[in-house]
Parts: sequence; C-alpha cells; structure tokens
Amino acid sequence: MSHNTLAPITVGPEVFETLNAAVERKVLTASAAENIRKWLTESRYGAYVQQILEHIEQQKWAALDNAFWTVIPFGTGGRRGRMYPIGSNAINERTIGESAQGLADYVKEVKPAGPWSCAIAYDTRHRSREFAELCAGIMTSNGFTVYFIDDYRSTPELSFLIRFKQCDCGIMVTASHNPPSDNAVKVYWSNGAQLIPPHDKAVIAKVGQVEAIHADDFAQAVAAGKIRICTAETDAALLQEHLRLSFPGPRDLRVIFSPLHGVGEFNVKSLMESAGFQQLEIYERHRTPSGDFPNVPGNISNPENAAVFDEIIDHARRTGAELILASDPDCDRMGAAVPKTRDASGEWQVLNGNQLTVLLGEFVLRKFREQGRLNQRSFVVTTLVTTKMLERICRTFGVRCLADNLVGFKWICSVMDQEGPDDFVYGSEESHGFLVGQHCRDKDGAIACLLMSELAAEVKAQGRSVVEHLDYLYRTYGFHGERLITVQMEGSDGMRRMRDLMDELRHRPPQTLGGLRVVARRDYLSSTRWVGTESSPLKGPIDNLIILETEAAGNYVAIRPSGTEPKVKFYMFTYRPPEEMQDGLDAVRTELNHRLDSFAAELQTFAAGIP
Repeated sequence: MSHNTLAPITVGPEVFETLNAAVERKVLTASAAENIRKWLTESRYGAYVQQILEHIEQQKWAALDNAFWTVIPFGTGGRRGRMYPIGSNAINERTIGESAQGLADYVKEVKPAGPWSCAIAYDTRHRSREFAELCAGIMTSNGFTVYFIDDYRSTPELSFLIRFKQCDCGIMVTASHNPPSDNAVKVYWSNGAQLIPPHDKAVIAKVGQVEAIHADDFAQAVAAGKIRICTAETDAALLQEHLRLSFPGPRDLRVIFSPLHGVGEFNVKSLMESAGFQQLEIYERHRTPSGDFPNVPGNISNPENAAVFDEIIDHARRTGAELILASDPDCDRMGAAVPKTRDASGEWQVLNGNQLTVLLGEFVLRKFREQGRLNQRSFVVTTLVTTKMLERICRTFGVRCLADNLVGFKWICSVMDQEGPDDFVYGSEESHGFLVGQHCRDKDGAIACLLMSELAAEVKAQGRSVVEHLDYLYRTYGFHGERLITVQMEGSDGMRRMRDLMDELRHRPPQTLGGLRVVARRDYLSSTRWVGTESSPLKGPIDNLIILETEAAGNYVAIRPSGTEPKVKFYMFTYRPPEEMQDGLDAVRTELNHRLDSFAAELQTFAAGIP
C-alpha cells in the first residue's frame, strides 16, 4: 500500500500566479506559498494535489497558510500539531508517514545489519488508532518487527515496552494534553527515552529526505507475524515493575481518580488496587475514552489546569473523598487536589507541579533513607525551570540534585542513564512529570498517582492534611512560591512575535520586576551571563531560554518558547529563607503571592508591547 500515489493532474501556471497574487495581497505568507509549490510539483505529494487545488479555488487562504507556513518540527515532545488532511505544518497521513519512514531509515543506517524492531502504542485521541496502524505498516514494510499494544495505553507503558522487548525504537501516537484538534507522534530510542542529540536532528534530516512511503496492510502484517500483539503480556509485566516501587504504609484513604477521558484508568486502577488502595473511585463523568474530552473545561484534558478539578472537588465534598488524582490523555502527567484540613467537606487546594515536586521528592527521599537505600552516589534530577526547593531538600538528605537541565523529561532520563540508573532516586519537572524506578525512561502518571496516595495516607495516619504537611516543609526549607503564565502566539505571525519577544528580552529586558531590580540575565542560547554590560561564560545546556535574576536571591523569572505549542512560557519564582520568616508563614505567603501577581502583570504587559 502506497501513501504517495501520483495524481493525474497537471498544475497550470495560473495556479502559481494565483499563489503569488495571494502573497502580494498578504493573505498568504511567502513561506506557505513556497511549501504549497513543493506539494503541487513534487511527485511524493501527488496524492494531495487535488485537495490543495480545491483550497486555492475556494480561496481558503487562512487554512492554507496555517497548514503550510512551516514544516511541522520535532519539539520537546516529538512532532505535534493540529490535524488537517493536507499541509507540511499539520498532522496528517503524509507528515505522520514521513516521521515513521524517517525513523526507520535512520535506525537502519546506524544499525545496518539488523534485525530491527519497533514498539508502538496509542491513546484515545481522534485518529490515534489509524495513525498507529499506519506507522506499524510502514515499519514492517521496512523490515521491522513491530510490538503493538492493541488498546488505549499510556506513554510510560510504551517506554517500558521498548525496554521490555529490547526494541530499536518506539512510536507513541498522542498529543499529550493538547486540544482535541491535535495529534502527534512521540518518537523514542532504544533506551525508552524520547530522542535527544544526535538522534533527534539525524531523524529530522531523514524525515526531510523521505520520498516514497509504503506501508503493509495492518491485518495482513499481523497475520504474517510481522506485527506482534503484546498487550496483555506488557500490562502484566509493567504492573509487577510498578508494584516493586510501592512503599509499605497505611492504605486507609478514599481516592477519586479521573482519567480526563484518556488512557489512565487501566494502569492507575490496576496498580492502586493491587497496592492495597481499595477505596478508589473512578470519576464517572471523565471515564469514557474520548478524543473530544467532552466533560472537562474548554475540552482541554490537562491536569496542570486547576479548573479540571472544580466539579470533582464538589463531588468529593459530598462523598467524603480525601484525595483527587487526575492524569492527562496519555497518562504521563499527574495532577492532584487535597483538602486544606482533615475536614474533606471544607476548602480544597489544587496542588501545582512545583508543590507536587517537593511533596513527592521529600517523601521518596525519606522512604529511601528509611530503607537504607541512599548513598553518596544517590541523585535526583530536575530542570532549570522547576522549584529550587527540591535542591534544598536534597541537601538535607545528602543527595545530589542535578538541576541544570532543559525542559523535557528526555533530558532528565538522559542524566539518569549518564549517572547510572542504579543510583537514581527521583526525577521531576514542574509540568507535572514524575518518575521513580528504572522501568521506563519517561514520566509516569500511574506511579505518581501511587506515590501521592501513599503520601496522603501516611500524613492522614499522622493526623495531618497534605496541605499542613506542605506548610511544614515550607517552614523547614523556606517558602517557595512559583507561577507559570503563557502567552499564545498562533500561526506564522505568532512565530515572528515569539522571535521578536526573545530578541527584546536579550537586548532590552525590563529593568525591574515586582519592584525588584533585575541585576543579571542568563542567556542559554549564547551561553552568556550578563550583569549590566559585563558578560561571563555561562555553563549549562544550550537552548532558547532566558533567566532574569532580581536583587532578591531566589526571586527570578525564566522565559522560553514552548517546544510543542505556539506560545511563550513565563516561569516565575519567589523565595524567603526560613530564618527570614519572623512574620509567620501566612504573611510571607501573602507577600510573595503579591510579588508573583506583579511579575505576571509586568511580563504580560512587556509581551503585549511586541507588535
């Protein structure tokens, strides 16, 4: 089966004149016109010519510009974007097929002798199963054996399967927490982690060189043994690995779990119940697998969004539940809400990713120490935009905290392998990604749900709430307040605005933030730290990331364009050491929350000033 059959259509010069006129009228960008010309003239895109011509005839310039203004890139989480039947900047059969074919070509180049194998799984999004079957057929057509999970399953299970079957690579069809309009492929290497240099750029180069895409028929490939269905076998093996990571302790806890219409129920329910949590309720309104995510606010199935918990909290107050957990569509992220006191009918708090990072980090370190599993080589891994409170906790436990890492769990897992997984304790990033154990090389929402439940049950047995325990940690390690805001910048003009914003921050940054002087600027793209006009080398990873340091130690802002979505992220951090909290925790919390308000307002004004 071929996915690039030639269409018997001659494209006349008048079509290209129409494209040029559209560019002159500024209803189509020049880059979109260039990519459209390629799709109209190069034989590999022949199957899509008729649809493109219909768009041009109907003057669907906005749709064409969105679909063609760039070539959809590999970001921090793979190749991700809006689904549209045509276009170089859309998720469709061609761009998905190019991704699989480019991956196959690269694996065969670095391992020419074979044999080759690939693991494939998919989530509940629209067309995920279809794209998974397409990828499987492409890989078998290229001589790969495919290990296929034949039902909705999590991204960490795909990562586990790669290691379990010793595959050369893996493909997960998911757009994680993006809107229902989107889909993606996350591409994995033989270690079970997403691609990092040099493999990422090498695969991208291969994708750009793809001409013909051929795919075996899925059912025929299964019958021929080229595609091996391994769902039950992988489920059972992963559950046993997960259970080895469970800590003994109390289990008297009423928990509500929401899969937010994604894949999470299977892995989370089986793990929690096997680990002894028998009072588990699956939230019914979010239970049905659906790519429309119908019953979550704005149809955005993201546990980072506090609003997804609102109706579940109302339900929990009525039923007496003591912990709410939620996972994103592919169950690699975990979010949680907890009562502020032991009275579950009262006020609740949705915990942000940084709060979860320190709660789980301190819990895991304490349990490792109780079991005698910490040594001088033990280490924790996090990122440059995650709370510094985790580093302070690690120092108390005598454990290394390796925090000089870019956003993306692939970097955390890379450090894990470099330093030695036997000494790895915990990995975490502020975007609700958590991992313990060596079973996979990606964040794992199911294991995070188990750890959060074990922590909540423990503090309940001690007569405290999770929020009261978090306040104890603040009093011990200092108050850390963090906030994330995002500024959407859609389309080709949005990409220009993102570049202009980062350029402005590099050359004309704000002089003050929240009433504090900005005293230094760290530019990770140029590996330079600036204090006024004086520069010095900056050690660390290279990325389009800027950190503005203020005169108050621990109070700073990090800015970076998203690697997977058309937006810029502003990460804001405040800090007050414990010895400077004489006015009490509540007063410090109020003061620093006001500072975060000021940071946010000023940064949004700064971004809005970019024309």
